[in-house]
Amino acid sequence: MWKGRFQTDTSSLVQRYGESISYDWRLYPYDIQGSMAHAVALQAAGILTKAELKAIHRGLREILRDIDAGNFEFRPELEDIHMNIESALTARIGAAGAKLHTARSRNDQVALDVRLYCRTETARILDGVRGLQRALLSCARSHSDAVVPGYTHLQRGQPVLFAHHLLAYLEMLERDAERLRDCHRRINVMPLGSGALAGSTIVLDRELVARELQFPAVTQNSMDAVSDRDFIAELLFVIALIGTHLSRLSEDVILWATAEFAFIELSDAHTTGSSLMPQKKNPDVAELTRGKAGRLTGNLISLLTTLKGLPMTYNRDLQEDKEPLFDSVDTIRLALDVFAEMMAAARVRSENSRRAAGDPFLLATDIADYLVLKGVPFRQAHEIVGKLTGHSLRTGTAFPDIALEVYREHSAVFGPDVYAVLDIDTALKARKGIGAPSPANVGRQLSRWERLLRQPKPL
Repeated sequence: MWKGRFQTDTSSLVQRYGESISYDWRLYPYDIQGSMAHAVALQAAGILTKAELKAIHRGLREILRDIDAGNFEFRPELEDIHMNIESALTARIGAAGAKLHTARSRNDQVALDVRLYCRTETARILDGVRGLQRALLSCARSHSDAVVPGYTHLQRGQPVLFAHHLLAYLEMLERDAERLRDCHRRINVMPLGSGALAGSTIVLDRELVARELQFPAVTQNSMDAVSDRDFIAELLFVIALIGTHLSRLSEDVILWATAEFAFIELSDAHTTGSSLMPQKKNPDVAELTRGKAGRLTGNLISLLTTLKGLPMTYNRDLQEDKEPLFDSVDTIRLALDVFAEMMAAARVRSENSRRAAGDPFLLATDIADYLVLKGVPFRQAHEIVGKLTGHSLRTGTAFPDIALEVYREHSAVFGPDVYAVLDIDTALKARKGIGAPSPANVGRQLSRWERLLRQPKPL
């Protein structure tokens, strides 16, 4: 493509080092879509005849069909998806194909292709987020009465409903969905027409191209347009954060599935065995997801590191944006789908989780609240219950079995009604503030999420 300037062929090693067709081939539908819109603008500007436009569109559709069918040979010596398609088009239709690159650079061409790709994949990732939310909601609804200990520092803290725990992840994922929608807005800007860095003296109707490609806006600075990869970095950040949330959920699932916790049972279809130990049932989906989250973060850091030292405008370093992007998109889409399938098939072992949540120490805060409602300052109430905890540990006597006179030795305000506090169902019902895990609150939240997920917000 630059044979006019150069006297010597490019080294085969340089060709191998510089080619991107081995991975950017997957941009082919977007490259063809962009070329068809560009051809419309060329015809409107009088560069192409109507017959040439028709020939270009026909040839591009044929190439699209061939690639879809696996009948297209990608040539590494042509470097990238743009030149592979342009070369094939020219070979098929002749001179009209050679006109297609008028007023266009590979710099603005790839910027367009990647935006089109990101726009499509953002919608698909959002669908995956919704799918996981629905699976978690279904699991929560199916086990709405199950009680589990809530933990801080991985130490038992207070009892909560299992559904409340899962609904926390729906909230996380909803923030991810909002970030995807916001990211989509900045992706959805049309850069074609920016040329290599300063547009072209052959002025095309960029807004016509934007309408052809359903972009609501066009870029306003040609130098920024060809060098901007903020939208990829932002998408990779959102993906990495979704991965982080999945990793946290994975850690919960892994713990819950242990014999020590035994709060949840995963289906055989979503676990694996051991090559040596025949009794094993391993939560590999959750472990793999926890591991892949690190790669998603690494892909984000890789791109940011590439971008941080670049001058204006296009630099070949930007070729390194695609592999981390493609890998992150593929990884998060599969992770969301497989996690949704696993959670939809999971079963809560509510008898075990309720037994763990029945640890009387989980109601220590409730006793302190009881004292506060009797007029005891909270710090003093905290100390009293701390001493009662020490007494319980020394004597091996659980809170419900401590005699009333012992309670009164620690505070005269204790009365027989303290024992009513020491009931897990009573404790849950009392947690009725906004966002708290009372059964009534959780029931309302389940219904709220069912409504939201029936009619999710569009991009």
